[in-house]
Amino acid sequence: LSAGVCGCCGALRPRYKRLVDNIFPEDPEDGLVKANMEKLTFYALSAPEKLDRIGAYLSERLSRDVARHRYGYVCIAMEALDQLLMACHCQSINLFVESFLKMVRKLLEADKPNLQILGTNSFVKFANIEEDTPSYHRSYDFFVSRFSEMCHSNYEDPDIRTKIRMAGIKGLQGVVRKTVNDELQANIWDPQHMDKIVPSLLFNLQSGEGTESPASFWTEKERESPAKLTERCFRELLGRAAYGNIKNAVTPVLMHLDNHSLWEGKTFAVRCFKIIMYSIQSQHSHLVIQQLLGHVDANSKSSATVRAGIVEVLLEAAGIAASGSVGPTVLEVFNTLLRHLRLSVDYELTGSYNCTNIGTKIIKEHEERQLQEAVIRTIGSFANTLPTYQRSEVMLFIMGKIPIPGMHPMLPSTGSGPEGNRMIQVMLLKSLRQVNSLPTTNMLTALPNSFLDPLLSFALLEDAEIRLLVLEILVSLIDRHNNLPKFSTIFIISDISVLKLKVDKCSRQDNLFMKKHAQHLYRHIYLCSKEQSSVQPHFEKLYSLLALISMELANEEVVVDLIRVALALQDLALSSEEMLPVYSRCAVHALSSAYLNLISQLTTVPAFCQHVHEVIEMRQKESPCLLPEDVFIENPKIPKTLEKLEGELLFQQAKITEVLGGSGYNTERLATPYVPQFTDEDRLSKRKSVGETISLQVELNGVKVCVYSPVDSVGMEEQEKEHRRQVVEKFQKAPFEEIAAHCGARATMLQSKLNQIFEITIRPPPSPSGTITSSYGQTQSRSVPVYEMKFPDLCVY
Repeated sequence: LSAGVCGCCGALRPRYKRLVDNIFPEDPEDGLVKANMEKLTFYALSAPEKLDRIGAYLSERLSRDVARHRYGYVCIAMEALDQLLMACHCQSINLFVESFLKMVRKLLEADKPNLQILGTNSFVKFANIEEDTPSYHRSYDFFVSRFSEMCHSNYEDPDIRTKIRMAGIKGLQGVVRKTVNDELQANIWDPQHMDKIVPSLLFNLQSGEGTESPASFWTEKERESPAKLTERCFRELLGRAAYGNIKNAVTPVLMHLDNHSLWEGKTFAVRCFKIIMYSIQSQHSHLVIQQLLGHVDANSKSSATVRAGIVEVLLEAAGIAASGSVGPTVLEVFNTLLRHLRLSVDYELTGSYNCTNIGTKIIKEHEERQLQEAVIRTIGSFANTLPTYQRSEVMLFIMGKIPIPGMHPMLPSTGSGPEGNRMIQVMLLKSLRQVNSLPTTNMLTALPNSFLDPLLSFALLEDAEIRLLVLEILVSLIDRHNNLPKFSTIFIISDISVLKLKVDKCSRQDNLFMKKHAQHLYRHIYLCSKEQSSVQPHFEKLYSLLALISMELANEEVVVDLIRVALALQDLALSSEEMLPVYSRCAVHALSSAYLNLISQLTTVPAFCQHVHEVIEMRQKESPCLLPEDVFIENPKIPKTLEKLEGELLFQQAKITEVLGGSGYNTERLATPYVPQFTDEDRLSKRKSVGETISLQVELNGVKVCVYSPVDSVGMEEQEKEHRRQVVEKFQKAPFEEIAAHCGARATMLQSKLNQIFEITIRPPPSPSGTITSSYGQTQSRSVPVYEMKFPDLCVY
């Protein structure tokens, strides 16, 4: 009886179960019964309320088949589920999806790679389906964790390992697609998810390092490799990131690079951030820059190689971001870089991250130097990607950070002392040198007072390296037509037309600039030429500077002044009072020769050209050491002593005045020798000690040293130097009590004078209440409240 009852129960089973059972063949190798599958699909579409039951029953069968290792039927069940998902989008599909995800989870939990891959493929198909109805309770946490785990598979068979990893990557891609635009789903951008997804992608991206060819050149095998699939998935993830999600997506990248020491190599880190910068929306670029800047700060005490790696990445990222939108982070980039440049200098000089000289030396100087060079390259490269107006602001910003004697205060000492200030000066000037010349025709805008004045003050420092950097910066800024490469290595040439120099007529703005700054520039050129520590590169840059002023900024008055400067340089080299070394005297003569050869041909006055040519020919025969070909070389050919020069070996001011006067030039101005005027700035830039700084503000033995009155001759300057030397000696050797008494007396006298000035200039209004006696024995009016004062009737309304 019981057997008969069991036998007839099959006909009493629900229709959806019978339709599901019919899609399974007797032999699983025959595959899904397509005709019966069509019947099941039609039934599901006709009775959508049965869809959840169909899903639950399929799930039940699949679980049983997995447990019994009947993997053929498992594949058929998943194929049926996929087709039902593709066909049905009714309101009740959510419960069916729950059954589907339950079955996928079952497959992913299996220890068989084929089942894991099967489940992943079904999930990917599901991820590409756009559902018509929202889901309020679905969770993908398990799938994120499981797919991330599959991305790190260490399966023994390399082929199977590759398939599992690729399945994991595709699964993560599917999770992102399914959740990223659905506000009702769990937020995939939360750190708990990103901290699993991003490292899993980077792990596979790193495994394919060395195959960085463009996508168009990928072979079919490369396209199917985990690394290439990861890159596509990573780009898609970043491309979907909104403004508020950028930080959560980038932070795991930084952590991964930290944890696996990947900054030192730089190659992979740079590759990662190139992918990031090119994948995110351009208006979000500045957020990545901010995170990198913050990471530089967070690693301020890491090794130099780590900091250099982050800076290199910042260089690449900032260059890409500048073409989009960097926004308010421009100055923040430079501020952070300059701060770390200063820190690196301190680390190098102190040998410790805590800026003390205690303990073993843990800093590798060559690594710190590499970091400094990386920072300088980053500053220059990033600045050159900015528009003109921002580049000018950046140059002013950097200049404002340079400690300048007498103008900008020196940076606070952090253990590196004066040498640290000197090194930071060099580093920041190198950063300015990296900024290419501004594409502007207005020199007043390109070189404002706030930039030019402090820059020129460096040309007077005794440090030869700093002076050379200043000259290089000036040359690059003035060379607006790229003439420098055409003549920088050619000093004496009989026909400059072969150089194809571009010389434009001086504009109104250029005339205004030279009226304002010409004497300033001439004075610094002259003073830099007389520095005993100047060497070949200094004189070459001085020649370039004179030549570029002639081509870029010269009108008739400027040409006359430049010729006067060149002749003054010749007189400087002839003067034995200056005590210049033989090389410096020869170099100054060579500088004057090269420039007069150039300017004579630019003026196109035949008689002037002839005179210059005759002097050069005579020097070639009798004193080649006075020409650049023998001086501006690696091993200069100079004599041990330089005999007194006269006659045809020298350029004659009277002769030049005569020939240029015949062509309409100002003969009176040409006949007047150029004498530089020495100003307060020239002296301030020479300060080297606290005693010297104080001494410039006091009197010695009744002789007042005034640093504000100009001196019009070299003799006066020497006298001034002697006064200063005496004052310095006074403060270095005199007893402290004597110095204190002297300064105290001056302070009392100053206070008395101030009181007199205040008495004269600040008086209270007259009062009928009488007067009182001040504490200094003087009478003054006593102030009374306004309401107590009596005013004439005509003054009252």
